[in-house]
Amino acid sequence: MLSPFFGEFIGTAVLILMGEGVVAGVVLKGTKSENAGWISITAAWGFAVFCGVITAIACGSPGAHLNPAVTVAVAVHTGQWSTVPAFVLAQILGAMTGAALNWFFWLPHWAMTEDQGLKRAVFCTSPSVRKPWLNMMQEMIATSVLLLVIECIGSKLLAVSGPAPGLAPYLVAILVWAIGLSLGGVTGYAINPARDFGPRLMHQLLPVAGKGGSDWSYAWVPIAGPILGAIVMGLAFRWLGI
Repeated sequence: MLSPFFGEFIGTAVLILMGEGVVAGVVLKGTKSENAGWISITAAWGFAVFCGVITAIACGSPGAHLNPAVTVAVAVHTGQWSTVPAFVLAQILGAMTGAALNWFFWLPHWAMTEDQGLKRAVFCTSPSVRKPWLNMMQEMIATSVLLLVIECIGSKLLAVSGPAPGLAPYLVAILVWAIGLSLGGVTGYAINPARDFGPRLMHQLLPVAGKGGSDWSYAWVPIAGPILGAIVMGLAFRWLGI
């Protein structure tokens, strides 16, 4: 059963269940972690990335992309596109599964929470100042930072034989935490199309009590921004030879 497709699927599901779980705990009413704040959210998302990556690796996906932006950047860099459709599908399905499990986990708290925007925020991102084209560029920049530093973590100029086993997922987790703290406050730092699209779709489909709309007019931003960032950085990696 272990395969790259399954690894990407289950790793992304773990990522979303834990990442969106902290958002639910902070914003939904009546939880033990209500109002714990932005630092709690960014820290737990970083830890969720670590958990998702090691799960993906153990379940058959050595690259552990968990993110279509990473998959596209690798394809642009290497010229190998054969795995892109399967990886992206696995990531989206994993994100949908994680979001559905998260909805069930916090089941009593949806009805207790009146604010529809907070309930939607558990599933998907929205900007602090709504300027879609600027928000897209903000997502593009944040994703570019993510991809650049991930590439540098694996650079032979940093370590000739690469990072020690198990160290790279930890370093990527710190990176995601840092991005959340430094650049995440403007758009909610999706930096991952599957992370936003899959859960947004589940927000639309699931019977979330008093949920309101899924804000599809904004949904293109956390898809286009990261993918543009992936294309730019994939081309840059070819040129820089990192």
